[in-house]
Amino acid sequence: MIRRQILRYTANQRTNHWLVAIFFFLAALSGLALFHPALFWLSHLFGGGPWTRILHPFMGVVMFVLFLGLVLQFFRANFFITNDRLWLRRVGPVMRNEEEGVPAIGKYNPGQKLLFWTLLLCMLVLLFSGLVIWRAYFSQYFGITAIRWAMLLHAVAGLILVLSIIVHIYAGIWIKGSVSAMTHGWVSRAWAKKHHELWYREVTRDEHPERPVNRKG
Repeated sequence: MIRRQILRYTANQRTNHWLVAIFFFLAALSGLALFHPALFWLSHLFGGGPWTRILHPFMGVVMFVLFLGLVLQFFRANFFITNDRLWLRRVGPVMRNEEEGVPAIGKYNPGQKLLFWTLLLCMLVLLFSGLVIWRAYFSQYFGITAIRWAMLLHAVAGLILVLSIIVHIYAGIWIKGSVSAMTHGWVSRAWAKKHHELWYREVTRDEHPERPVNRKG
């Protein structure tokens, strides 16, 4: 059977996403090692305590820069529309995988959009608070009160970011086809129409790239 698929993510977008994921885990693990003595054993992954303290802020900056690349590509698709509010009112059936009668949505559903803006806010807080407490370069320009508040904000934003990523991973696994879309870039017409009908109408009307896939059935 010949089936046509729709391009959801380009190779550059997928590479950007996975690089952000890699540096997120590196920054998270090194940050946890510095957060509490009970987790200090994680510092061995980075060559010990001193190297963990040196590498953590650099990995955080790289993560932010890479994430900014995703923001520039996807922020327009994450603006809320009227159907998003209607979709949220029917979130119960969506959670039961019963999407018939649920308002059509664009490339991202409201949950994904909320996650996107939460991640962006957390990244910004982590960046600026991290600069304040970065002892090697910037902390000498700030008073002790500012540094203490920055450390608190850094910890809170880091916790929210980790929890948000856990939700992101769970949702990606829960919605069948989401992970494969970020690995090979393509989704079926049926998947696009079921989960993101407005986006499906847009890309098929605009004749975005599609490819034939041969399947035996």
